[in-house]
Amino acid sequence: MTTALITGITGQDGYYLTERLLAEGVTVHGIVRSVTDIGLADLPPQVAIHYGDLSSSQQISDLIAHIQPDEIYNLGGLSSVAASWERPTLMGQINGIGAVAIMEAARKLQETAGKPVRVLQASSAEIFGYPDQTPQVETTTIRPMNPYGASKAYAHFAAEVFRTHGLPVATVILYNHESPRRPESFVTRKITAGAARIAHDGGGTLALGNLDAKRDWGWAPDYVDAMIRAIRHPEPTDFVIATGQSHSVADFVRLAFARVGISNWQDYIEIDPQFVRPADAPTHIGDASKARRELGWVPSITFDELVARMVDNDVALLRQDSE
Repeated sequence: MTTALITGITGQDGYYLTERLLAEGVTVHGIVRSVTDIGLADLPPQVAIHYGDLSSSQQISDLIAHIQPDEIYNLGGLSSVAASWERPTLMGQINGIGAVAIMEAARKLQETAGKPVRVLQASSAEIFGYPDQTPQVETTTIRPMNPYGASKAYAHFAAEVFRTHGLPVATVILYNHESPRRPESFVTRKITAGAARIAHDGGGTLALGNLDAKRDWGWAPDYVDAMIRAIRHPEPTDFVIATGQSHSVADFVRLAFARVGISNWQDYIEIDPQFVRPADAPTHIGDASKARRELGWVPSITFDELVARMVDNDVALLRQDSE
């Protein structure tokens, strides 16, 4: 029986990954920071929970030696680009050094246990910074432009180093991926929850920033599927996971409001300067041809369907609350 260890198990991706692995009969262990971790209560009772901090290399090493997993999915870490400027050192410790601690512990376990220990490192399109080519592929120049991207780039480079020393570690360079499990601190969920609320209440406004900003948005469960395919691929390597299509925030808003029957969405939007970045992120568009070719991976739903599913979920939540 396969044993898997997931860091960041209470996050969006960790939740969907846990569902998939349990359905396969995999024994799932998860690392959380404390009993107050948001999302902890949502985890199935079959999951074995361990308390640990990715900034403590020794703690992580001890946990991996104790659990002896066959697969390690490193999804944990700090994910806010904006916050990375406020806590750049912590960002590096958790996203960068923490990832290396996991790889080193996996390498040691592999030597002592005499069995392969496969590792999946969740990378990010932010490692490309302002890319020198569009769309981006696995060989696009890595030159991050913020502390978050730099921390992810360090872990990404480390994966290649550990591969050359016999550790089967794969990376998935993830582009934006969404689902109803996104918290409202993310603009996508803020939009769908706002549209549902305005339709439910018959009025109101939604404060947003730059409506022209564009992203390559995909469906989170699809990206989790790519993780599983990548970690079990016979040749561990890097894979860009993206839809290859770019849409603006305005596109997202328009579709969300249309889903609840509102066509004049502009009347409900306020542009708040606090949400407008001095220099918005560049348009990242990924080319997942390698993942299609080697993993057989393809996105399962369209952008329109992604927005519709998120809106429908928020509408249902409001109805439940009002009953």
